[in-house]
Amino acid sequence: MRELAAHLAGWHAAGIGYAVATVVEIRGSAPLPLGASMAVNTAGEVRGSLSGGCVEGAVYDLCLQVLATGEPVRQTFGYSETDAFAVGLTCGGELEIFVHRVAAADRPVLEAALDSSRSAALVRDLRTGAMVTVTPDAVIGSLDGDPQPVIALARALLRQGTGGVHTVGCGPSAREVFVATFAAPPRMIVFGANVFAGALCRVGRLLGYRVTVCEARPAFADRLRLPEADEVVTDWPHRYLRTTEVDARTVLCVLTHDPKFDIPVLVEALRLPVAYVGAMGSRRADAERRARLREAGVTAAELGRLHSPIGLELGGRTPEETAVAIGAEIVAQRHGGSARSLSATSRPIHAPERVDFAEPGESPRTGDQRMRSCGVSTSSGEPVPSHGMC
Repeated sequence: MRELAAHLAGWHAAGIGYAVATVVEIRGSAPLPLGASMAVNTAGEVRGSLSGGCVEGAVYDLCLQVLATGEPVRQTFGYSETDAFAVGLTCGGELEIFVHRVAAADRPVLEAALDSSRSAALVRDLRTGAMVTVTPDAVIGSLDGDPQPVIALARALLRQGTGGVHTVGCGPSAREVFVATFAAPPRMIVFGANVFAGALCRVGRLLGYRVTVCEARPAFADRLRLPEADEVVTDWPHRYLRTTEVDARTVLCVLTHDPKFDIPVLVEALRLPVAYVGAMGSRRADAERRARLREAGVTAAELGRLHSPIGLELGGRTPEETAVAIGAEIVAQRHGGSARSLSATSRPIHAPERVDFAEPGESPRTGDQRMRSCGVSTSSGEPVPSHGMC
């Protein structure tokens, strides 16, 4: 939903009313993930997508209905073999869509959730459409009744990096909510400010990374040469890497192509708990680099983490083609993809979502894992671990 932030901010500034439709449940195969959203304003303008085109027409009509009545709607769309004119997914899956009108009072709540500089959980009451945004240290908005169980659930899911439909509370006071969690964008750190770095900045931003370019030579660390970078740092790569913040989602791309820069920064990088480390160079340069790294004390296990020469073998030559090859390898590494053509494979196109971060001491969780306890349950009715909510 954060991809809609700029559009919704424009509508807010202009005082334009709108409704938001969100995928709150997926059964079987679906083109887009849980939480995918589409917004329709009072002028009939559409932003976002739910299914790549399969159900958008019908959901558009639902949005107009909700704008007119103000009443939230929850509806299921699935493939029908018996009715050729049924609105559904050609891939055979089933989507549950929740549509609600965003009131003027809700706009600060939504803006807080869509602020890409921080992690947040957006909670929507599936009966009333009321919203609240929960961050690790703040709550924006309000819900009727006792909000504390919902806030506790949202923070637990935010730590896990998961979301979905949950029932909070017991008996008549129970409420069903949809929680969407948003992490701060992961980092891509590119070492070396050359023409390949410029192209990789564009691909990195397209993939949702906050991109930093680090260059030791002041003449080349020119912000105007790298307009797509979020920041440009002038420092020796290994020294910068020692002091900057990285995590299990960070990707490090060494494009300096010079041993005096490459070796020190790779010694540091290969010992950090990051998602990806890649280095540019020819086959010969790679062999020499690996020998130097072994001499510097890098172990076989650490060296096994190095993607060098960097990128997939796509056959391209230009900086842009090279950047696409690097980005494709990062995506494959992140999601456990085979990097083969889909036509040459038979496994599901959309693998279960992988989450690359967790609280210290916790194992990363996949997006389809749910909490279980009295007082909080999934839409299937399974209980989720107690947080003192019941």
